[in-house]
Amino acid sequence: MLRRIVPSVRLALQVPRATTTAVRSTSGSVYEPDYLESLKPQFPQYDSLNVQIKGYDYPQLESYQRFLHGVAEYLELDVSDCYALPPQQTTVQRLRPNSTVIESEYKLTTYERNLQLNNVDAPVYPQFLRLAQAALPEGVSLRVQEHTDDCEERRYVPDKELLDLKVELERMGGPTTTKKK
Repeated sequence: MLRRIVPSVRLALQVPRATTTAVRSTSGSVYEPDYLESLKPQFPQYDSLNVQIKGYDYPQLESYQRFLHGVAEYLELDVSDCYALPPQQTTVQRLRPNSTVIESEYKLTTYERNLQLNNVDAPVYPQFLRLAQAALPEGVSLRVQEHTDDCEERRYVPDKELLDLKVELERMGGPTTTKKK
């Protein structure tokens, strides 16, 4: 009885042989393997999105950014970068009625935080946006846009001293390109 079981087990463990027939794959080419199709994303994707939040209250803005980062991780979105931009100062003057006399003056500071999301699936994006809008605190504005080079340029603060030196060099006649021997 033991001999009957062993041969059937051997047959079950045998690996089927691969056949080498020239069958056209679903990718449309004989030379490309089928698994390349499975590596493509199932849904259309947004390459890179910037989630920009602005507000006047610094702790509230930081808390909201932490919340958005948590939501993005929960939805398995690729958060490639989180960064802050320098605050912007705005002066608001209140005038007396029918005159040019200043009644009061206010200095407002606008803070800005950004989240950069990469390879966002199209069906997941509306869910993220609904959650972000539902939890949007009062006084905070939310803006989502595609990542551009301008977004990257705004991130870095220009070096004032270096810019002044470049202007002075241009006034003196520009850089010399000849080498001295």
